[in-house]
Amino acid sequence: MNIGWIYKDGEVIELPSLTAVIQKEAGWYVSTCPELGVASQGKTRKEAYAMLAEAVELWLEAASAKEIVRRMKLGGSVQPLRLAHA
Repeated sequence: MNIGWIYKDGEVIELPSLTAVIQKEAGWYVSTCPELGVASQGKTRKEAYAMLAEAVELWLEAASAKEIVRRMKLGGSVQPLRLAHA
């Protein structure tokens, strides 16, 4: 999910490249955006991804600029894991 930037409350907010983490849990696929702390779910991976994309878009519309910036400062990040002995 790469948005780039949004205009909110009179200011331009640059967004990082957003990611979707999708995991199967008890028959459902749970999807999360670690950078913003937004989550959703679906019966398939594709549905979970689509539902997360919609949830992030709706959250960005509803949240204040201050809250978006706050969550990005707190938010997680996804990075490659490099193992020394694998």
